Amino acid sequence: MNLSRTGRSLLSAYAILAYAFLYLPIVILIVFSFNTSRLNVTWQGFTFDWYARLLENTKVMDAVRNSLLVAAVSTPASTLLGALAAFAVHRLRFPGRRLLEGGMYIPIVLPEIIMGISLLGLFTAAGVKLGLGTIVIAHITFSAPFVFVVVRARLHDLSQTLERAAMDLGADEWLTFWWVTFPLVSPGILAGALLAFTLSLDDMIITFFTAGPGATTLPLQIYGMVRYGVTPEINALSTGFLAVTLVMIVTAEWLRRRSS
Repeated sequence: MNLSRTGRSLLSAYAILAYAFLYLPIVILIVFSFNTSRLNVTWQGFTFDWYARLLENTKVMDAVRNSLLVAAVSTPASTLLGALAAFAVHRLRFPGRRLLEGGMYIPIVLPEIIMGISLLGLFTAAGVKLGLGTIVIAHITFSAPFVFVVVRARLHDLSQTLERAAMDLGADEWLTFWWVTFPLVSPGILAGALLAFTLSLDDMIITFFTAGPGATTLPLQIYGMVRYGVTPEINALSTGFLAVTLVMIVTAEWLRRRSS
């Protein structure tokens, strides 16, 4: 009995240490984004000045606009490609089906630096000028497989009983798809779209290789600012970026659980 109680105590202590190791730096970053001192050494007072300065920083605002623009363009495209591929792999039987399904997982497991270098080589060989357009193409390339995985899982758990019932009642394939299949799968599609949007906002490595002059996104801007030292302004920018990403992830996970 004592050994069991001791084991549970040790397990609880280990869990607390693990969570502290993961999240304590993030908590410190958020706290010091409200520090009046420019040095992240001692706490001197509470202020919102650093957040106000971000709104006045034209480079940061340009980076935010570029990130939102890239995410707004790449998300619908990657969602469409990923969802169509998931439907094709799940519902159709054709030569190379297994090869297509396996190929969709390659961008997920491939190291980002390898993917970034390969895309840079492709754009260079094709003579494409680097800029926001190449970033959008790159983000579609690595985001679509994540949408594929989410939608594929939803389709796998989806019973075809309602679809068959609709057809028995006289609905053709298109009516069955739009009135039965799509409403049932749409939470998974939306979750995949939110995941793609989050990945687009968050990516730095692949964007670094495919960005050109004047195509600085928010992660690249943060990286450039950090090289000159971590200030409360960077903490404030990172906190805002973290909040947006966290909201997207939580919403996507909620939709995924709800669709299940």
